[in-house]
Amino acid sequence: MTEYGRGPGSEPWHPDDPLYGDGGWGGQQAAQQAQQSYGGQPQYHPQQPQQQYGDWGTGEQHGYGDQSYPQYDEYGQQYAPQQPQHQQHQAPQQHQQPQYDQNGWPTGSYPQDPYAQQPAPYGGEQSDYYGAPEAYPPPEPPGRRRPEPEREPEPGTDWDPGPDQGEHAFFAGGDDEDGRDGEPDDRRGRGERRGGGDRRGGGKEKKRRSGLACLVVVAVFGGGLAGVSYFGYQFYQDRFGSAPDFAGSGNGEQVTVTIPKGSGGYAIGQVLKKTGVVKSVDAFVAAQAANPDGKNIQDGVYTLQKEMSAASAVELMLSPKSRDNLIIAEGKRNAAVYELIDARLEVEKGTTAKVAETRWKTLGLPDWAVNHPNVKDPLEGFLFPSSYAVAKGQKPEDVLRQMVARATEKYESLDFETKAKSLGLEGPWELVTVASLVQAEGKTHDDFRKMSEVIYNRLKPTNTETNQKLQFDSTFNYLLGQSEIDISESEINSNPDPYNTYTNKGLPPGPIGNPGDDALQAALKPTRDGWMYFVATDGMDKTEFAKTIAEHQRLVDKFNASRGN
Repeated sequence: MTEYGRGPGSEPWHPDDPLYGDGGWGGQQAAQQAQQSYGGQPQYHPQQPQQQYGDWGTGEQHGYGDQSYPQYDEYGQQYAPQQPQHQQHQAPQQHQQPQYDQNGWPTGSYPQDPYAQQPAPYGGEQSDYYGAPEAYPPPEPPGRRRPEPEREPEPGTDWDPGPDQGEHAFFAGGDDEDGRDGEPDDRRGRGERRGGGDRRGGGKEKKRRSGLACLVVVAVFGGGLAGVSYFGYQFYQDRFGSAPDFAGSGNGEQVTVTIPKGSGGYAIGQVLKKTGVVKSVDAFVAAQAANPDGKNIQDGVYTLQKEMSAASAVELMLSPKSRDNLIIAEGKRNAAVYELIDARLEVEKGTTAKVAETRWKTLGLPDWAVNHPNVKDPLEGFLFPSSYAVAKGQKPEDVLRQMVARATEKYESLDFETKAKSLGLEGPWELVTVASLVQAEGKTHDDFRKMSEVIYNRLKPTNTETNQKLQFDSTFNYLLGQSEIDISESEINSNPDPYNTYTNKGLPPGPIGNPGDDALQAALKPTRDGWMYFVATDGMDKTEFAKTIAEHQRLVDKFNASRGN
């Protein structure tokens, strides 16, 4: 069974056929031919008219068992079906000769037109059931159907469709034309079906695929893979791998490095890595932490070698052999420091001493360290023992200013101004003086706190043993600029200089040297054992302490025995 308007169905029966009058498909055939062909050309059928099958020719269709269904128009609206208007023929003898119109349809047997409500004609005679401009053309009878005309190719232009238009620059090109001549059109790219011939004739030449494009793609992906691998390895090494390090104690090439003041392990490691001494900062930090004395590395100038293992670099920096700094030892007097500065700066001897004497007020002393009477050198006690980066070309005042700043910072960190009063002293100046005496008289660090107690006990007003006189040889040697241990009583008693603590009560006018950290701490925390006397019994390194004058005399006899007296 064919669709309405899609086929002629079976051939109509002849009137002489015994079954003529059954209706058959005449109604359907008539309905199929109701559409006029393109151009208004009529279609003639010589067949004899047939009785409509069922009620088809009325435009009304009955279902099985004469069950009727509601009829709807093209907009889905229900309408009342038309009454059947066909004649029933009792016998073939009563059939009248049918009449045909100019289109070959039996008169009065047109099928019901569901689109008859549309006023727009199609072809000037029938209603255009597909009147929209975008609609498909109406169906034709099967006998008049023609193949769909081929779409004319689009005119060629210079526009080159990009990769998003179906022709990728990498895959389109003339190189493949020869190898694709035998392929069907539907297997070629969309670029060819869109006027490719026009472009070949005179339009824009197609992009050609080349080995360079493949090389670029491989290079990009290869480079990306290499980059990811490299950074992944670096990430793993940074998080989980051991730090890169050189092996051995260096390649023999010496290099001078300067470690700034206050530098920690990472800062030192950065300086060493920058100068080529160590391979990585992390390796140096790890080696410094592994060395028990690693934290004792100070600022200053060091002479090292390039490409040293981190451990060997730490060991060499802890050794005095590597120090190229100007090192100021604990307890050294200013006069000796001035000579060291002159030698390092390669200036005339006495240059630094003259600068200290004439320009001491401009070198940064704190307010509490000035305007003290009878002081031989206002900078004494302020050239703090440490290591300083001093080299030829620097000015003496710059070196001195650096040392004074270091001492001032140290005294402020120990809160000398507050603690001096708690110790019965008039101010931090006297506290620095006490520390310098501890440094000068003590032979070992273990002696410093006992020596500090001796000083404070002799300064007490209740002291009836020495009557507040210190009686230190170190102060007498200072005023004379010497370091003698064999001093006669006549020589001591005949000199009234304020620095002579044999003849003057209390402390000397100022410090007699530059105390170090241990002496400063001992001055702040003396022992509380009642020590009043001390004697260097071997004359050099061993100091013994006594609480009474009798004990002191036995120590003097021991000293004389060691001297052969």
